[in-house]
Amino acid sequence: MTKKRNLSISHISAGFTAVLVGYSSAVILVIEAAKAAGATPDMVSSWLLVLGIGMGISCIGYSWHYKVPVVTAWSTPGAAFLIGTAGDFSLPEVIGAFIISSLLALLTARSRFITRQITRIPSSISSAMLAGILLPICLQVFTEGTTAPLLVAGFVALYVVGSALFPRYLMLMMLAVAVLVSLQLNSGQGSEIPVTWPALIWVTPTFSLSATISLAFPLFLITLLTQNLPGIAILKSYDYQPNVSQVLTGVSIINLVTAPFGGFAFNLAAITAAICMGEDAGDDRSHRFWAAIVAGGFYLIFGLSATVVVILFSHMNQTLVHVVAGLALFATFTASVQRSFANPAHRKAATITLLCSASGISIMQLGAPVWGLLLGLSVILLDQRNTLFLRYKKRA
Repeated sequence: MTKKRNLSISHISAGFTAVLVGYSSAVILVIEAAKAAGATPDMVSSWLLVLGIGMGISCIGYSWHYKVPVVTAWSTPGAAFLIGTAGDFSLPEVIGAFIISSLLALLTARSRFITRQITRIPSSISSAMLAGILLPICLQVFTEGTTAPLLVAGFVALYVVGSALFPRYLMLMMLAVAVLVSLQLNSGQGSEIPVTWPALIWVTPTFSLSATISLAFPLFLITLLTQNLPGIAILKSYDYQPNVSQVLTGVSIINLVTAPFGGFAFNLAAITAAICMGEDAGDDRSHRFWAAIVAGGFYLIFGLSATVVVILFSHMNQTLVHVVAGLALFATFTASVQRSFANPAHRKAATITLLCSASGISIMQLGAPVWGLLLGLSVILLDQRNTLFLRYKKRA
């Protein structure tokens, strides 16, 4: 007699925690990315609504179908990338880049050959590119100290203490404190804004070669290498075996459909997925798919609450926004730097990639991350050729 797959308190707790951790650590980045792309407040709400719908549907659908916890998320590194680069293009071009990126992801999900070629890019170089993208955002934490030293010092202290005492809920605590401080700073300014239901807002895409190369391709690559591959690794580490190709195909199709409304990049989750796969999600691992289904339900609820989220953060002090966004990426930046320099043979290439990606240069309408990636790969190829030449010379 088979056991009933009943929903339990552990499933609800794990699912809610996963969504709360995901939102609290990255929602401010998504809002800033939308603003950088030229989205109005209503459009920002549309982005958050459609992202919530996309993540909710994919979590619920795939977890129920495979009876394993499949957790999806938006691409946090992708959002950070857009903050620094989307402002160079019009909003329709940005949306067109989202569509191209999702098509590349779909093609990759269906092609083993392309997947193999993409995964041949050394992790040191892809990590260095990501670190370079994140560096300017992280530096804002301290550059803002010139105008608001006490504010910055207080949040840095909260980050340091919170990292030791309550790491899982650190970003939630920081967001709550940031909202309270911002409300205090803005007390007596302006009038109450009515809360309405968010609505999906279509933006007709336009396509350009420069946006494809400088936005679509890096966004696709960042999401694949820094999000989907770790997400697949998490599934394997917990011995869950859904059809990853089918899951990524479905996620890419959802991305393609939602792109005109602000669905910039969906992927398999890693950190938040682990919350729904571990022992805290229930003693019986065969029932933990319920935690991912619950997470999907909360994604939908959070998406429908997009207007409230946008109102809170749109009226937040900009110094606070920059500080919290930078602090939210410290852990990701640290991990990226560690991976960048883990391989001694690639350290020179990783250094060049990181610095170029952080420089903000644009040559021939190609952004800094693209040049950083190309330079890093070129250095590795040259080093390999020199090594082979020296070996041949010694033998001769």
